[in-house]
Amino acid sequence: MVDDFPAICRDCASEFPVPTVERRCPRCDSVRLVEHRELRTLAIAHLDCDAFYATVEKRDNPELEGKPVAVGGATRGVVLAACYVARRYGIRSAMPMRKAIERCPHLMIVKPDMRKYREVGREVRSLMNEVTPKVEPISVDEAFLDLTGTGPVHGTYPARVLVDLVRRIERDIGITASVGLSYNKFLAKVASELDKPRGFSILGRNDAVPFLTDKPVSLLWGVGPSFEKRLNRDGIFRIGQIRDIPEKELVKRYGAIGSRLARFAIGQDHRAVHSGDLQKSISAETTFDTDLARPDDLLARLWPLCEKVGRQLKDKDLAASSVVLKLKTADFRIVTRSRKLARPTQYGADLFAIARPVLEREANGRRFRLIGIGTKDLVDGVEAAHADLFGPTPSHVLEGAMDHVRGRFGDDAIRKGRSLRR
Repeated sequence: MVDDFPAICRDCASEFPVPTVERRCPRCDSVRLVEHRELRTLAIAHLDCDAFYATVEKRDNPELEGKPVAVGGATRGVVLAACYVARRYGIRSAMPMRKAIERCPHLMIVKPDMRKYREVGREVRSLMNEVTPKVEPISVDEAFLDLTGTGPVHGTYPARVLVDLVRRIERDIGITASVGLSYNKFLAKVASELDKPRGFSILGRNDAVPFLTDKPVSLLWGVGPSFEKRLNRDGIFRIGQIRDIPEKELVKRYGAIGSRLARFAIGQDHRAVHSGDLQKSISAETTFDTDLARPDDLLARLWPLCEKVGRQLKDKDLAASSVVLKLKTADFRIVTRSRKLARPTQYGADLFAIARPVLEREANGRRFRLIGIGTKDLVDGVEAAHADLFGPTPSHVLEGAMDHVRGRFGDDAIRKGRSLRR
């Protein structure tokens, strides 16, 4: 008995009933097939160009075909991208080029051309936008796509549209890409990493929990090396172990990210695919009734602005990688000072901690009429430093509690003493 779901050939885009033991396309004899019981219903995808910089360079220089290629600086630089031939030698992005050459003495090193990569990225983005208006870029070479409801437009279901999209990227642009298809962003991202290069992997609703059970916690989006060590120290090595811990306990141990861990562990992710680029910045500022010069007075005005920006970051599920302090002097001159964060954050306390010493240096007797705090280089909130090696900091826990109170009773329901004016 043949199951009632189709298979799609990724080489010729033919659709046919799920294949028999031959596992070949009856039209072109290809073995590159995609099949799944939920093939017709899943609509959230993550598309990632394969070894993007290196693939573009190989496209433009046929002499590099079949050779190990790394894009990056000279021997004192780092690897920005490595082709899949180079990866066989253990070469990876961010590796010192000197070390890469030691592993592969005949490595071909290509100087990066960022302008060219951006142009190719725009070409790929343009093709994505042709299949759905809901495209959320993650970087120049990857994005989430939501094809929900596009069936009437394309006359077919999302999986088949995506097969055609990848074929067009290869044919029209000359590079390859891998696709992960699922019912939410987290699983789509995971799926896209399962079969690279030129992969097309699917994680359906019935797959998620069994698939995740034995996977390491590092697979969870937002669990970096330091947080992974923290979880390991607590005896949590596999995702399935997280499901055995009540969500309240996870939040108590790890702060806000505890709720995200609980959801991801059972294959849940309620984040929507947002069309267009991520918001570039979030800021807040205030103009004083009278000019201020004392550091304590300025800090008292700075703190509530940091709290406000922190709440907006959490509400929008974004995290800041850079902080900008803005001051306007009594004679209307603008002073700005920018600082890069070691790790992205959503917390006003972190913004204040970075901006405070900067403000204290600038408050050298000058009088100011305005102060502001801004954030730049925003990333998805899942990348925020919710917990370090030793768990959530007291300031993070307190800020989360204060946000909860304000959410129920209003912004003025609770304040820290440092925001009280002299």
